[in-house]
Amino acid sequence: MNRIRIPILHAGLREAFPPPERALDEPNGLLAAGGDLAPERLLDAYRNGIFPWFSDDAPILWWSPDPRMVFATDKVHISARLHRWLRRCDWTIRSDTAFAQVMRACAAPRAGQPGTWITPHMLEAYCDLHELGHAHSVEVYDAAGELAGGIYGVALGRMFFGESMFSSATNGSKVALIALCRQLHAWGFPLLDAQVATPHLITLGAFEMPRRTFVAHVRSQSKLPAPQWTWPAMKAADLA
Repeated sequence: MNRIRIPILHAGLREAFPPPERALDEPNGLLAAGGDLAPERLLDAYRNGIFPWFSDDAPILWWSPDPRMVFATDKVHISARLHRWLRRCDWTIRSDTAFAQVMRACAAPRAGQPGTWITPHMLEAYCDLHELGHAHSVEVYDAAGELAGGIYGVALGRMFFGESMFSSATNGSKVALIALCRQLHAWGFPLLDAQVATPHLITLGAFEMPRRTFVAHVRSQSKLPAPQWTWPAMKAADLA
């Protein structure tokens, strides 16, 4: 059996990532292994269209798949049925009020999935990014004040990298995604990174972009001045 050979990074060292175009075709996008999840390394990865994804019993793996799944922030698809439902919805949407709680909810077991890639190591690393002002969450609260859904990710300049979302009530993650894209569009973020294709994301309007185009977009958008991430509470009904 041939062994897959990829560059190995070292924890605690300031090393440049390999160019994304050197990522493997199979598995699609695997670029490097090892290193650490220090804030500086994570931010360098995102600036170059790279993200970590690994299980608890594996080394840190770094990915840059081709093509890349993205949302145009002004073109999230709202079905007629969801539109009618939103008009009657009494939920409230906030941001950065429960970052760690959203991450833990995203990491919770799901039907058909044997485990999670959001390990305790990942939780700690992204909470550190949140404290530094680079990682953000969107929370959807029902009328009783309980979390109905949420999404979290990383913002650099005018680029947002979605990491994961969850629903504890029907449509919870959809409301979080729609609200996030509305706010990002208002702030001048053209795209939201969704990493890899899934049938669910496609139904919501996500589309694939060649890696070369995506990386060039990220490198330009991440250099732009970042908006102040202040987000007054909004009503889900206002998204209809």
